[in-house]
Formats: sequence, structure tokens, C-alpha cells
Amino acid sequence: MASVDTVRGPADTGDLGRVLMHEHVFVLGEELRENYPGYPTRWDEELRVADAISKLRALSDRGIDTIVDPTVIGLGRYIPRIQRIAEHTDINILVATGLYTYNELPFQFHYVGPGLLFDAPEPLTELFVHDIVEGIADTGVKAAMLKCAIEAQGLTPGVERVMRAVGRAHVETGVPITVHTNPHTGSGLVAQQVLAEEGVDLTKVVIGHSGDSTDLEYLRKIADAGSLLGMDRFGLDLLLPFEQRVDTVVALTESGYADRMVLAHDASCFIDWFPHDVKELAVPNWNYNHISDDVLPVLRERGVSDEQITTMLVDNPRRFFER
Repeated sequence: MASVDTVRGPADTGDLGRVLMHEHVFVLGEELRENYPGYPTRWDEELRVADAISKLRALSDRGIDTIVDPTVIGLGRYIPRIQRIAEHTDINILVATGLYTYNELPFQFHYVGPGLLFDAPEPLTELFVHDIVEGIADTGVKAAMLKCAIEAQGLTPGVERVMRAVGRAHVETGVPITVHTNPHTGSGLVAQQVLAEEGVDLTKVVIGHSGDSTDLEYLRKIADAGSLLGMDRFGLDLLLPFEQRVDTVVALTESGYADRMVLAHDASCFIDWFPHDVKELAVPNWNYNHISDDVLPVLRERGVSDEQITTMLVDNPRRFFER
């Protein structure tokens, strides 16, 4: 088997076991937290770290061995905190590099780059490759995945620049890619086109949040081009009800696409986009355990075999991370 980098160091891809391919430990606006520590929910470092350890241990007890955490710049990536949590749980945590934006880049990239005021090689690509080859900051933790995003705003200049930088970093390093997409605008197909233009192997791309769609024709187009479908928002019932998410996975499995799907929740132990107590009330199933406790039993009732579930949770992630 091949090797993949985790927070605790290199691991054999054959040892990843059952993988949830898109989960966050924390989503935090660090600058906002430092300046307005009570908004929208007061942060308590020790409480949140202990809570994350507890939640990951509960996930491990359910037979999940690995989570992939695509928290990058723009979502509050802070690896020392993740290292601290990883020391106290058996769960493998794989982290990512990239930049999360729906439109503009941070000002630090507005004036530096090819053809800009300070003409230079693309700094985004250089930073992403450094995270993969050398490690993130001074933590020694190497990124196992690249991340970019394209939302309803479409392929804005900032989004395209990040996406092409991600594509070039993939070509240089072989590390796979996940893309946050809005399937209702067809942005998964746009992402595939741009990444393919950069020479990306589309079998090493997860088109994230594909599970928000019930458009089987759209989803099959993505899968037929080689990419994995991220059926990765189970529990976010406000965006698409549980029953429709299950129906879509069942329909795709019945038509032979089990080897083109991965599962997850896009959940987190703490996210500061909403008041914490309000979020818990609005989406009570949006947590790490929903797939194990609720989704898999219903998939089995609907005729999805244990072999097909293993394909989605074990085989597809292992193959994805084998360079």
C-alpha cells in the first residue's frame, strides 16, 4: 500500500479503515474570535478541546477510523490545536491545504503574482506545495489533500486563481483534491473543466456537496468523468431532507456508482457561523454519528449491501489517497 500523511505522521493507506471524507473539527474565524471573543458564541479553549476529543472518541467507538478535515485558510485552520486533539483519540485525522473563498482572495494576494503589481510566480501554488512537502507552519504536519471552492457566484477571478493554483500543486505533488461546490449551479462540472485544463487527474478529485442534489443526470456526468461524488452533508436536513439524500445514494448504487461515492456529514465539533445553541436546535442530526447511527441502517434496509458500503467508506478513500 501507499503512504498518506496524517496529523500523527505517515500511515499506510490500507490502515485508514472506514473513512468519513469531509468533516471539520473546528471552523473558526480566528481574527474575529481574538477581537470579539463572545460573538456569536464565546470560545472556551479547554472546553472545546475536551468536547472534540469526546466526540471523536464516540465516532471511533462506532467503527470509524479516519476523518478528512478540509479546514484551510478562510475556515480557521490551526494545526497545533488539532495535534493536541489527535494525541487523545485513535481517529486518524488528515488535514488539507488550499484557500476557501467564494469570490475574492485575501488582500495579501491581490498585488503579488503573475502579471500583477509585484510580478512573481504564483505564491498560492508555492504555499500549497510547501504545506504538502515540508509541512504546515512549524508543526511538522503535512497536508494530505488540496481544497478549493466554487459557489453560486461562479468562476470569479479569485476563485479561478485558487482553483488553478490547486491544480498545479496537485500536478507537482500528486496530492488529491476536494472542491466545495454548489450542485444547483452545475459548478462541479465547471471545477472539473478548470482542473482538467491544469492537467489534474480527475479520479483524484472529490466534487464536494454533490449529495445536496437529486439531479441524477448531473451526478452521473461528474462520476463518468472520473471524479468521486461527495455525498457529504448528511444531517444538514435544512438543505436537503434525509430521505432524499438516501434516495439519491440508493439510486446511484443501483446503477453501479458505488465506486464513485464517498460519505460524510461536513459536520464540526464547533462552528462559529451560527450561535452554537441555535445550530443544535436547527440541525440536530448534523453531527459525526448520524451516518453510523441513522444513515447506514436505512441504506441496508433499502438494499445497499455491506460490500457496497465498504466500497464507499473504505475502498474509495484508500484508492483516492494512493498516489
